[in-house]
Parts: sequence; C-alpha cells; structure tokens
Amino acid sequence: QEDALRQVLIQPETVGEHIRIVGHVLDGDRVPVPDALVEIWQADARGHYNHPADQRSEPLDASFVGFGRSGTENEGAYWFETIKPGPVPFDSEHLQAPHICVTVFARGLLNHLVTRLYFADEPTNASDPVLLRVPEGRRATLLAQRHQEGAKLVYHFDIILQGEGETAFFNV
Repeated sequence: QEDALRQVLIQPETVGEHIRIVGHVLDGDRVPVPDALVEIWQADARGHYNHPADQRSEPLDASFVGFGRSGTENEGAYWFETIKPGPVPFDSEHLQAPHICVTVFARGLLNHLVTRLYFADEPTNASDPVLLRVPEGRRATLLAQRHQEGAKLVYHFDIILQGEGETAFFNV
C-alpha cells in the first residue's frame, strides 16, 4: 500500500498461520475513539524481525511486512491481516511467547501508548519473561481472544485507554 496505512501485512505465499486481528480503541467510559491510529510491529512466522538488530542467519520471509498501521473508524474499530508470529529470543536462555508490539496514537494523549498483544490460546504465555512481569490481574488485558469467522481465523483485541480494565501499557 502506498498510503500511510498498511493493514494487510501478508501475501498469499506468506509463510505461517494467516490471521485477522480486529478490535476497538475505547476510552475510559468505553466510548469508541474514532480517530486513533494503531501501529503494529511483529516478527515473521519463524520469529525473525525485519530489523538490522536481528542478526540470526535464517532468511526473512520476503513476502511478509512486519509493520502495519490502521486508523480507527467511527466505532473505534481497527483491523489487520497478518500472521501469527513465531517466538523470539528474550536472552540466550529464554524465548518470548508469540506476540505483537502495539502502539496507539490518539487525540488527547500527550504521548503514544505502547503495549503488546499476546494470543490467549498460546501455551508459552505461561513462561514469557515480559508477560510474567505484568501484574497477574492485568495480564488478561494483553490477551487476544481467538474465534472463527467462516474460514478466517480471527483474534479480537480491544485496547482500553484508561479506567477499569485498562490495557496494560509499558511506557506509562
């Protein structure tokens, strides 16, 4: 896509489990935020980032773009077509569970908000070194829920900017 938004990060030949991520950006009163921007950055299905700091020898999937942007609509909705990422190293001994880095920009925010989307059906969440640092009562705010829409595998992830059930953010 040539414009500032890139909601489709995959091509038919992209390696990995093709998924759709859908959700809403909501304020503290659960009112949709119609003019937010949601950015995602993620590894490919093998757990490799398209970034110079990722020096592993395995090749990147050339048909996959690991960065996307989606604006929200009147109902605060956003979406992406992507893949479920592979696990990425945390350090020399530990892997991180598959996750997607999420940044939210919205009117009224002095700074953007940074969080992560984890997959609720992923067993390795139980040992993810970053997720384990989030207070146990807040971890569920980072879990995207899986469901089917016809033949499409969909993960639903609402982002709540403040108040009860607020998404856990890493930069506040």
